[in-house]
Amino acid sequence: MLETASPRWELYRALAEPLRLRLLALAAEEELAIGELAELLDESQPNVSRHAASLKQAGLVSVHKQGTRSLLRLRDDARRDPVVLDAVRSGRALCEADGSLGRVEAVVLARDAVGREYFAKAEAKELDAQPPELASYLSALSHLLPRRSLAVDVGTGDGSLLEVLAPAFERVIALDRSEAQLALARRRVTQRGFRNVELLAGSLDSEGLVPAGIADVVFAVRVLHHAPRPSAALAQLAAFCAPGGALVLLDYAAHDDESMRERADLWLGFDPKELRKLGRAAGFADVEVSPAPAPQRGPDAHLPWQVMVAKKRPRASNDSQVNV
Repeated sequence: MLETASPRWELYRALAEPLRLRLLALAAEEELAIGELAELLDESQPNVSRHAASLKQAGLVSVHKQGTRSLLRLRDDARRDPVVLDAVRSGRALCEADGSLGRVEAVVLARDAVGREYFAKAEAKELDAQPPELASYLSALSHLLPRRSLAVDVGTGDGSLLEVLAPAFERVIALDRSEAQLALARRRVTQRGFRNVELLAGSLDSEGLVPAGIADVVFAVRVLHHAPRPSAALAQLAAFCAPGGALVLLDYAAHDDESMRERADLWLGFDPKELRKLGRAAGFADVEVSPAPAPQRGPDAHLPWQVMVAKKRPRASNDSQVNV
């Protein structure tokens, strides 16, 4: 049963409004912003906010703040309350009737459209000059890595991380969905003479593009804050890792710079506790999140950076027990 400080009758009053039932059902389906819920329900944002506040006060939904955006989701303990579950079923029936439930996936995918358009406009630029000894240094350090047969660079962009990975790993697969960005990465690979790098065009969820369970290390640099569903993105990163393989994820810590949305950022960073929870849910163990130095220049140099390092849980043993 739902644990709340409010009297039980407050719960029934909160569930007596059809719009709240629809809100509850959509929040159970997906974590959605107030603006997205208003679009789905064809209601004004102030009206949705008012009813969402009532659901929050009743302890039914949690509100996840992202800068000026508020995202709603059904609370985990609310999912165990039979009265709430019955209300969700009623709300789903209403949402199926008005078509809003069927539009949830389209609303989530629309989050990605801005990012695709932004990264399709890559500008030609000169490659940063690198110390002439860099490849030698990285090759020497690579011998400290326990597993370095294959690295996967997800969202490689212009390929700047390949400057580090190509000398350190025997083979590198670099993936990006933007042809414009891949053209820059291809130029880098050619100019640097990297013969162990394979560039692939596709999204993180492109089926079969990168075989599952092959990578010793998967790198995802500034990828997660562009993902429409961060939990699904982490699950796919885990799928690329071999059992016992590692994930190195570099991204922003939580911040409130709304101007970064102009650079196609869907999420204003992640709280370390939230990131650890997402990592464990995706199948990773030994999840560590630590602050990382920000770059000395660039549009995101003022933001807090962090790195998550985790290992994919090994497969459970299928060895049969021996009966004595």
